[in-house]
Amino acid sequence: MSEDVETSSDVAIPGHYNLRLYVAGQTPKSLSAIANLKSICEEHLAGRYTVEVIDLIESPQLAAGDQILAVPTLVRRLPPPIKRVIGNLSDTERVLVGLDIVPIEGTET
Repeated sequence: MSEDVETSSDVAIPGHYNLRLYVAGQTPKSLSAIANLKSICEEHLAGRYTVEVIDLIESPQLAAGDQILAVPTLVRRLPPPIKRVIGNLSDTERVLVGLDIVPIEGTET
């Protein structure tokens, strides 16, 4: 399974997020992570994101490039720096903070 929600390039566009979600097959955790990511992106990044879903069962060689040690793992490729969030992405606040979409509560960015 390799699903491009939107096409992408590696060119940084200000305010645009390039995300890559690594999963392993059609497991409940994988399907949950995909659904949670789509929901988070539509609610918080509408029109400003690209998501690429990589199934490591089909393309295991792609894990090395982003140093994937567990699945599901979400990688923010752009804007830099690269950020990773591991899990099914059910904790929206943790995902938003992990990707620097919202600041950690009590800090300013």
